[in-house]
Amino acid sequence: MKEALLYKKLDNRKVQCNLCAHHCIIDEGKRGICGVRENQKGKLYTLTFGKAIAKGVDPIEKKPFFHFLPGSFSFSFSTVGCNFQCKSCQNWDISQGPRLSDGKILGEDLEPEKIVSETIESKCKSIAYTYTEPTIFMEYGLATMKIAKKKGLKNIWVSNGFMTEETLEIIAPYLDAINIDLKSFSDEFYQKYCGARLQPVLDSLKRIKEKKIWLEVTTLIIPTLNDSEKELKQIADFIKKELGEETPWHVSQFCGEISWKLQDFPTTPVETIEMACKIGKSAGLKYVYSGNIPGFYWENTYCPKCKELMIDREGYSIIRFDKNGHCSKCGESLDIVG
Repeated sequence: MKEALLYKKLDNRKVQCNLCAHHCIIDEGKRGICGVRENQKGKLYTLTFGKAIAKGVDPIEKKPFFHFLPGSFSFSFSTVGCNFQCKSCQNWDISQGPRLSDGKILGEDLEPEKIVSETIESKCKSIAYTYTEPTIFMEYGLATMKIAKKKGLKNIWVSNGFMTEETLEIIAPYLDAINIDLKSFSDEFYQKYCGARLQPVLDSLKRIKEKKIWLEVTTLIIPTLNDSEKELKQIADFIKKELGEETPWHVSQFCGEISWKLQDFPTTPVETIEMACKIGKSAGLKYVYSGNIPGFYWENTYCPKCKELMIDREGYSIIRFDKNGHCSKCGESLDIVG
């Protein structure tokens, strides 16, 4: 347990958390929406510092990052808790852990120094703050990021983007890359299926790009909820106009069976994923990728100029034909970092 950053003391021992865009006002003895930040006698504490619920070594493509250190491995970890309540969540048992277990904070002791040493021992090039929302364990993540930076490791986040500007300012000097879930272009969707709002996510995306942090965007396509041509075009146009044509967009297939509360929804048809990919390309995006369909044409990286295959992917295995991040045929940049 550690005193939290970014909160304001209010009257009657209440506090306001300013870590994410919920800006929770928390009574004494209560917790915020995330379930892991608690008001104790008028002070806000993070309950997950040094306590990891999950860890492992993952291919960086699993995050997914296709243009940041491709072919490398990332030491990944998270705590319990999340500031969203996504009905489509596949890690709901840990993201909603405190909510589903009478407030218990489960996990093993794993101090920031240990995370960094295990990353080095496993020969990973980066640390991924993932599985649940890293914003809600920012103090734990920040301590780890600072040590990792000194050791020459890269820090990458997989996030819902609902952080405040103040949070981004604190982590930005240590953050090398981030993948943001842009779940929909509808505020109604965000409210009904995530317990959040759209605009703060859009604001974060633009701020991240302004800070020149490497950014990739993921949209999970859920049948009947966010799969219309109109909405997909809105997302693609936003990425092109506000984030840049070089920003990779991952459109992933949804599987209801592993979701928290959408088990009755069908798996996204391959044809819908292909439609989304074509919409992204038509909007002028250089790199549009399918997700969760191993071996699909849209999983590969092609030169945006001559269309030659440069990175062949099947699942998390890749074969590279590029030359130092450039097309080996025409020399065009492939916008690859590392």
